[in-house]
Amino acid sequence: MRRLVLGSLLALLVAPLSAFALEAPLARAADWAAPPRPAPGPARSIGTTNLGCLAGAVTLPPEGPGWQAIRTSRNRHWGHPETIALVAGIAGRARAAGLPDLWIGDLSQPRGGPMPWGHSSHQSGLDADIWLDLRPKARVPAAQREELTIPSLVRADGLDVDPARWTPRHATLIRIAAEAPGLDRLLVNPAIKRRLCADHRGAAWLRQVRPWRGHDSHMHLRLRCPAGHAAHGQECRDIAPAPPGDGCDASLDWWFTEEARNPPRRPSTRPAPPPRLPLACAAVLAAP
Repeated sequence: MRRLVLGSLLALLVAPLSAFALEAPLARAADWAAPPRPAPGPARSIGTTNLGCLAGAVTLPPEGPGWQAIRTSRNRHWGHPETIALVAGIAGRARAAGLPDLWIGDLSQPRGGPMPWGHSSHQSGLDADIWLDLRPKARVPAAQREELTIPSLVRADGLDVDPARWTPRHATLIRIAAEAPGLDRLLVNPAIKRRLCADHRGAAWLRQVRPWRGHDSHMHLRLRCPAGHAAHGQECRDIAPAPPGDGCDASLDWWFTEEARNPPRRPSTRPAPPPRLPLACAAVLAAP
């Protein structure tokens, strides 16, 4: 018996450490950008939008009824099937409302995870960027959609939308997206939110539309965790729900204060090590 116990302890000492790791490896963005294809198996959004990964992803076709994906060479048009369905549904409803094709920007990498540049979110397959460019557009070959100039809808001072570019059709598109089933929230520039409040105060869909820096020429869509993910131990975690109400209150006013518009710079420090993703992400990244 003693020999058996000693043999078992020796086996533990020489076993690969990864077999007993309590955390996933460090989230090095370059590693997550490398796989050209998704991890096999059922669709799983794991972790959170800014610290997670994605298994069983599907891709948004480069073109479809009402949309054209842009910058497809980035290989960032992957997502949970519910994300792909939501984007396609919004494009279809926008087309039915008489709007031109939508430019669809980044979703997620084939296996989600952190990106080397461009986003800190978009990691769990539940985010999508749709550009707010409603100029008439013909079908453009994918190679010509790599470099596009999409103008800002916000004035240079950041206090309001640019009246030369903003139209009621932009509000129509944002409303269509905000009312999409499964949407958690929709991020736009504070000046765009302010304009929507001025024109549509009290509308129920405004609760989903939240102000955030940037986002002056595109809207960022974020879905809730798909039904059953938490129940099946798949570790998808939502962020806190949007506060009640239309958001046209003091919380919006804050974005136009000196504190919000010119935040103090943090002193430079030694870069922090990459964060650790949920344990399940190790298998997602290592899958063939």
